[in-house]
Amino acid sequence: MRFLIIIPAHNEENNLPFTLDSLQQQSSKDFKVVVVNDGSTDRTAEVIRKYTEADSRFETVSLQKSEHQPGSKVVHAFKNGLQTQAMDEFDIICKFDADIILPENYLSVVETAFATHPEFGLVGGLLYIEKDGNWVYEGNSNKHHVRGPMKAYRKECFIQMGGIRETLGWDNIDSILLDNLGWKEVVLPELHVKLIKVKGADYTIRPADYYGRYFYFLGLNRFLAYIASSKEAVKSKSASFFFDIIRSYENCRSKKLELKITKEEQKAVNDQRLKMLKKKWLKM
Repeated sequence: MRFLIIIPAHNEENNLPFTLDSLQQQSSKDFKVVVVNDGSTDRTAEVIRKYTEADSRFETVSLQKSEHQPGSKVVHAFKNGLQTQAMDEFDIICKFDADIILPENYLSVVETAFATHPEFGLVGGLLYIEKDGNWVYEGNSNKHHVRGPMKAYRKECFIQMGGIRETLGWDNIDSILLDNLGWKEVVLPELHVKLIKVKGADYTIRPADYYGRYFYFLGLNRFLAYIASSKEAVKSKSASFFFDIIRSYENCRSKKLELKITKEEQKAVNDQRLKMLKKKWLKM
């Protein structure tokens, strides 16, 4: 099985070499890497050039600087890289970040998982961050969800679900859509992926605004958005946080901002969220 790996990169001169080195050191060699230089102002382009000149499996695409919006920016870059390739030549489509270090067997283990389980649509490992000199589990998501920095899709699944969406919440929308289509999302806990920097550190959006926009663009109806907002407020131990999230969510609704999912897909998202609510909260 052949891998197509798309890596969006913006000002990653310090981190990108670790990612690309870990790819060159993979035990599985049948892959192509497209690094999308998304308007970098540092030496990212020079870093990329060292690999493209030395290894024919590495290519690059350069974009003009785009507005930094959580979610949509990285998917926009990913799509630009994807458009340069003939998908018929590949079996697995990967979206990797430019600040991860993969274990040497990452691609081979993912390939085996896809080859032996035809129902698998999305596969990935677990993220680890450095803390006090040790690499520890990141813990920002449950261990059954493949995180955004290391997505590997079976091509047929990727095409059937219409690719990934250029919107906040894309890396949860994909999970719901592929599940609705009968595919499985699988985390392989033995694959430890090192995350060099903490996600979200570059975002300037306030947390309440982020959650309000996230719940809106995820396609949640008002009832489920309010439930999700209350959960975040409980976590933060702040009643005002709930109202700030709701204000952001309702602001998006009043402006009727464009969703990147269809009405049918939005229904699938809400049905899945309601199912989770009944299972976890109501024990139904």
